[in-house]
Amino acid sequence: RSVIAPSFAEIFANNCCKNSILPVVLPAETVACLFDEVEATPGYRLIVDLEKQQVITPSGEAFEFAVDAFRKECLLKGLDDISLTLQHVEAIKGFEAKKRVDEPWLFGQ
Repeated sequence: RSVIAPSFAEIFANNCCKNSILPVVLPAETVACLFDEVEATPGYRLIVDLEKQQVITPSGEAFEFAVDAFRKECLLKGLDDISLTLQHVEAIKGFEAKKRVDEPWLFGQ
């Protein structure tokens, strides 16, 4: 899923990504042309290719867009904040174990 516009507020773009929606920024003129085509053509569909970072029209015209590499990886792999954290579970356990030894008073010992 994606949403295409000339710009997005940062918080909106972040929330899109957290909800597995790709915010695609294209020039205002391009967005206006795409809207005109959508309104004029019933069933008009765009392809948003995240790997190639392109929006492709039914006629094959492609528009490139930029996306942060981290966001791209998360969207492609279906990673959310929790799954990103869980990728480091062993390091977290090691940190907690060391903390228990180094600062036992924090754990009521």
